[in-house]
Amino acid sequence: MSELSGAIPTGTTRGAEPPSEDCYHCGLPVAPGSRYSVRIQGADRPMCCPGCEAVAGAIVAGGLDNFYRFRERSNERPDEGAIDDRWSAYDLPEVQSAFVRNVEPSRHRIASLLVGGITCAACVWLIEKHLGQIPGVEKISVNASTQRAQILFAADSVRVSQLFAGLAEIGYRPAPATAANSEQLIQQERRASMRRLGVAGLGTMQVMMFAIALYFGASDGIEHQFEQFFRWVSLIVATPVVCYAAQPFFAAGWRGLRTRHLTMDVPVSLAIGLAYSASVYATVFGTGEVYFESVSMFTFFLLLGRSVEMRARHRAGLASGGLAQLLPLAAMRLDPDTPLGSGQAENGTADRVQSVPVAALKPGDHVLLRPGDTVPADGEVIDGESGVDESLLSGESALQQKRVGSHVFAGSVNSDSSLVIKVIAAGEGTRLSAIERLVESAQLEKPDQVALADRIAGRFVAAVLVIACAAFAFWWQRDPSEAFWIALSVLVVTCPCALSLATPAALAAATLRMQQLGLLVAKGHVLEALPRLTRVIFDKTGTLTEGEPRLVHVHLLRDGWDATRARDVSAALEARNNHPLARAFRPWSGNLNAVKLRSVTGKGVEGWIDARCYRLGRVEFALELAGAQSPERETRQSDAVQMPSENAQWLMLADVDGPVAWLGLGDAVRDSAASAVTSLQREGLSAELLSGDASSEVARLATEVGLTQYIAGATPEHKLARLQAAQSSGERILMVGDGINDVPVLSGADVSVAMMSAADLAQSRADAILLQGDLRALPRAFALAQKCRTIIRQNLVWAILYNLLALPLAFMGLVPPWAAALGMSLSSLIVVANALRLSRWQDKPAASITRAGEQAQRASA
Repeated sequence: MSELSGAIPTGTTRGAEPPSEDCYHCGLPVAPGSRYSVRIQGADRPMCCPGCEAVAGAIVAGGLDNFYRFRERSNERPDEGAIDDRWSAYDLPEVQSAFVRNVEPSRHRIASLLVGGITCAACVWLIEKHLGQIPGVEKISVNASTQRAQILFAADSVRVSQLFAGLAEIGYRPAPATAANSEQLIQQERRASMRRLGVAGLGTMQVMMFAIALYFGASDGIEHQFEQFFRWVSLIVATPVVCYAAQPFFAAGWRGLRTRHLTMDVPVSLAIGLAYSASVYATVFGTGEVYFESVSMFTFFLLLGRSVEMRARHRAGLASGGLAQLLPLAAMRLDPDTPLGSGQAENGTADRVQSVPVAALKPGDHVLLRPGDTVPADGEVIDGESGVDESLLSGESALQQKRVGSHVFAGSVNSDSSLVIKVIAAGEGTRLSAIERLVESAQLEKPDQVALADRIAGRFVAAVLVIACAAFAFWWQRDPSEAFWIALSVLVVTCPCALSLATPAALAAATLRMQQLGLLVAKGHVLEALPRLTRVIFDKTGTLTEGEPRLVHVHLLRDGWDATRARDVSAALEARNNHPLARAFRPWSGNLNAVKLRSVTGKGVEGWIDARCYRLGRVEFALELAGAQSPERETRQSDAVQMPSENAQWLMLADVDGPVAWLGLGDAVRDSAASAVTSLQREGLSAELLSGDASSEVARLATEVGLTQYIAGATPEHKLARLQAAQSSGERILMVGDGINDVPVLSGADVSVAMMSAADLAQSRADAILLQGDLRALPRAFALAQKCRTIIRQNLVWAILYNLLALPLAFMGLVPPWAAALGMSLSSLIVVANALRLSRWQDKPAASITRAGEQAQRASA
């Protein structure tokens, strides 16, 4: 059992250790002389029965460290019959909480499993086919790069233990997909790869020396006893290479044959096994030729190719763990009575701070973030100011400045100074967890390109076996001594590894790069569909505009005032107001301090600054403060009631002497909107604006960003009808939106993109999420998808051409087995290296187009 680190749980409640005579799992008394125990956190913990021992062992072995650290009570004793099945422990709810989640509102669940032993894309196909035969399993998606499986199943008809047992039945090693298990699996894979590669490399070097002696001896003459001696020594050296280093090929090949599915390890294991067996026969009976050096070299090149491929995938970041596992284990929760004010974040005292598990945080808690701390939950800054690194969520490396009223998200890192945040969402409710769920959902969908490549690879293996048999039969008639080795070369040289790697490697690299550029792909068909789109439809509010109120106009109504003073006074009045409009004044918060603040629902706010009372809000509410005390004041107030002509939401600032200023709030256009529209149009796509806003602002905005087609006052039904009409005419549509009213049209579009600030329902219906709010990520995504399609075509053409060229050469006896192994490995490496170019892709043409759009926008301004 692996030892766990951390605080030792004490007792049946958090913080209290059970007596030594009680079972550490269920709390029942342990019979004297009991030998049942499990090593947990560096100590042997007593267990009352084999059932508790099995369950606790499964929890520890599964890497579910937090269970015993943070449980609040002892667990129920499992049924004695559960120990008959080694996977039954994974049916317990407390165990499943770390890797199984519900799919609301249905009765379905998604299990995230790590599957050890996956060697190629054909293994993926085998697992999906085998588990798909279990009644109640709806979808299975296996990622060969990360060795993760996402399984959607009906909770009322399938037990999680059935999934584990099904994987074990066909020879794989299942485990819960936790961060600890992911890292452990990667390390184990690397160590095992290096050990096998070392054995194969050492054996190849040694056996080659004896092979040279045999080759020269055959030409110059060698005594029979020395020839037999070299053959026996070669047999001894080559045996560990075949029996240990090549064991993964045999295991995978036997697994495929046993389940009646042909994977690409079948011809590989046949080639190694037949060549070794023939050489052993020749050595034992002193007849024929031996090819121990070919077998060893073949194995070495195969292992070398897979090792380099594995390391390239890991370095490129194609193996991704759970995002939610990046959160810290503990957080610094503040006493709710801690006074807050300017500088309190920096001066938090130890007696008011309590370290608690992140799992114990709940909305409303106050959390102290020191410099370098990872944000444990989504929240709002209520004290302090600091730069926060949100690159994990947005891909943007620049620090985002946070101040009072700003939102921070779980997984980001506080950089400059301390902050105090109020928790808004924790655990599964955070944006980080929502992104992880979107990624998991995307993995349940396999693009048609990947499915087609998998089907071709499976059929190709069958064709290879038939061609190898034909080669053996042909050469048996012409030269029986060469028949076996030529058939062997045909088996090896045509192994469809490169064909199966061509598409998934490119899609994985492009998806990673697209996220770095600011677009999170949440559905599997996005990269495949983007190059075929013809039209882009934008929503207005929150999409082409920021979606946040901004102060855009200040009209002064009194001499002696300037715009800066009016903004500062308004910001001080709105400092503690939670109304959405108050966010427009946050940039000037703190310049002045207001006291005796009072908020009147639906009217405005009131407060005192420098012993003078001010009001901000509706005209009637603001002017009530002064009253009609003189004809002169009445005239001035009457003139002030006339709102400015600009299109904005106007608020009145007034004091006891009457109106001070009109402050106009509006929704600013995104800086990236015009350049993004220009770039998309340069790429040949049509673009239009569909907005539910019925004002003249729609026309003005469309003109500003360069859109000639727009519709104002569109209802959700109208938007969907417009979308369907365009689709019926043969167009393929990309919809970009952010509101609840955009959900129907997002669901109906060929590809849909939701803004990061969009409603949760809109994000759940979208195919991709725009992480940074930078619309220029869209034309970059189009260009990257085009490049991905080109790379996939290059890989497929290369893989097919290689097999078409190599097969005739092998059939004619011009390719020895060792050269066939080298060629197959190099072919796979070329495909992977070509795909990994996408992870470093730069859109230079798009960048120039973007700059041209920005220049045009500045010129028009």
